Amino acid sequence: MPKIINYFNYKNMRNKILMIVSFLTVVFVLNSCLKDNVGMDWTSSLKGKMYAEVWNGGFQALGLDPVATPDTFKFLVNIATDQPPTQDITLTIAVNDSARVKYNRINKKSYLLYPYITILNPSIVIKAGTRNAYCYVKIWNANLLSACDNFMAPISIVAATGGVIPADPVNNGSRLMALPISNPYAGGYQCHVELDHPTSGHIVYDIVKQLKTVSCNTVSTEIGGLGLPELDITINADNTVTLGGAYSSTQPIVQITTDPNVYNPLTKTFTISYEYTGSGGFRVYHDTYVKL
Repeated sequence: MPKIINYFNYKNMRNKILMIVSFLTVVFVLNSCLKDNVGMDWTSSLKGKMYAEVWNGGFQALGLDPVATPDTFKFLVNIATDQPPTQDITLTIAVNDSARVKYNRINKKSYLLYPYITILNPSIVIKAGTRNAYCYVKIWNANLLSACDNFMAPISIVAATGGVIPADPVNNGSRLMALPISNPYAGGYQCHVELDHPTSGHIVYDIVKQLKTVSCNTVSTEIGGLGLPELDITINADNTVTLGGAYSSTQPIVQITTDPNVYNPLTKTFTISYEYTGSGGFRVYHDTYVKL
């Protein structure tokens, strides 16, 4: 007589077999993945080698105010090894203009070498058993440079003792510090305004105004400083001034070319004259702005 198999027992047994097979499959896959990832351990590529690098190296940026006062920045240098160095290591740090040139070529940029740089600790000793130290760089005279130019301080690890290999200077071997200079004309000004109005006559008043950055050599402010639409002031290379803007779409600012429109960099003073038409005729302004 054939043996009768209980359906529910059979179903339970089948589920147990499927669970065991699934478990073994997962274990096999995990083991395979773990074996594949063994070679990704970063220390395996450093075994027996030592590299000198800038921590988070390569390009960064530091904005500068347009002043002569010195500013400083620092960055961490690191010895990348599978084991801490067993002897003192000396790193030589220097301005490396070839790194700037190569960076420009690779990235299609036009950074200029920042001309006022001093490395405060050009020789850095990293003690045995340690890996890190800071490099300090001083920069100054941002006021002597054009805010319309792009500057960079390219500081590289150029040499190392103890068999240590300096990293690629365009990547982790350098701090390629871009140094954008803020618009030097923006800020608060004491303003003397003389307005010839076609119906109200000659009006004189003094007011504090803010000149806001539009671009590296252009600022904007309110016409006359009385809540009117904005006047654009562009400072040219010879310190003459070009005025623009409009009171409305049909009332453009017209520069009065018979009067001086200039900026004096020594006294940080604008002298400007302009007009726009309105009901009854032109409103004519003669303004003097002195930076606070």
